[in-house]
Amino acid sequence: MHFNILTIFPEMFPGTLSGGVVGRALEKGIWSFDAINIRDFAINNYGSVDDEQFGGGVGMVMRPDVLGNALDSVKNRGKIIYFSPRGPTLNQHMVREFANDKNATYTLLCGRYEGIDQRVIEEYDIMELSIGDYILSGGEIAAQVFVDSVVRVMDNVLGGGVEATANESFEIGGLEWPLYTRPSAWRGRNVPEVLLSGHHGNIERWRKQQSDEITKQRRPDLIKEK
Repeated sequence: MHFNILTIFPEMFPGTLSGGVVGRALEKGIWSFDAINIRDFAINNYGSVDDEQFGGGVGMVMRPDVLGNALDSVKNRGKIIYFSPRGPTLNQHMVREFANDKNATYTLLCGRYEGIDQRVIEEYDIMELSIGDYILSGGEIAAQVFVDSVVRVMDNVLGGGVEATANESFEIGGLEWPLYTRPSAWRGRNVPEVLLSGHHGNIERWRKQQSDEITKQRRPDLIKEK
């Protein structure tokens, strides 16, 4: 899988993506990336990539001519994604869909300032995608979240294959149950007896009950989605 990342801060990549299982997958060539500096396509010697909004308003907008030239420089763009609060919120089902084709190419457009000119979105049929109901300084962190979430569910990235992620939150249709490890007693707090019983049927029932209760309390919206 390959990611073209258009940004005015190419030095931010691979960043956190160079560590852990995703970093090891990068070293193995399971995925790759090119960080393309949008400023290389600036309209003047000052590296300007933005301008004032038509109609007035606070904040600058990234210019369509600059972004268009940057996108045109990418020979294989695949699906183009622009991180924006206007898009659908990324969820685990979508992550699985993005990860299905291990040979896919994604071009990730990292906006800055107030955003990008609408005509770029229309011209290139760009998918807008949100990673949550909050505002970031730019799309770079969102791009890292996207790459991390997609790459980690690809084959041969996590040890254990599909089973390695099968019981995680959102994969099970709700939130994960409480997790425990050694020591069985710590600061007066004991691991629930059922987990020490060795009775797999009782353990599975306990985990399902805990997952349902936690999901109901903390994310009832996930229950509605089932």
